Amino acid sequence: MKKLSKLRAGFLAGLIMTIFAAFFVDINDARAEYGDVVINNYSDGAGMRPVVFPHWFHRMRFRCKVCHADLGFKFKAGGNEINMVKIIDGQFCGACHNGEIAWSVENCNLCHSAKPNTPTQVHESTVQKLAQPTGASKK
Repeated sequence: MKKLSKLRAGFLAGLIMTIFAAFFVDINDARAEYGDVVINNYSDGAGMRPVVFPHWFHRMRFRCKVCHADLGFKFKAGGNEINMVKIIDGQFCGACHNGEIAWSVENCNLCHSAKPNTPTQVHESTVQKLAQPTGASKK
């Protein structure tokens, strides 16, 4: 009987959170968090939302070399020519997002979740906040 009560309480708590989210949270747009990489090299042009890549979520599970050496991701936001053809072919994200290691590409909105027109960037990066010295030219 206690187990049934706990299940009911858990279900009720989940239902309340879902209702709260439906009324108070815009669940259509993912909110990039510190360190997430927004990828929008081709998305806007293809009529898709940009990708929000949760860098630290992946970093908790894998060493840097897995993606940056073994899979060939460059250490620069926007530095990779990633597209869906390559991903479906098993390159870049597709090496893991193949339906065996992680979900496959059929659920577009799991990755393509940023607000349209969000530029490619490392969200909240310190580099974005550094001031350019007065009189310095960009190289």
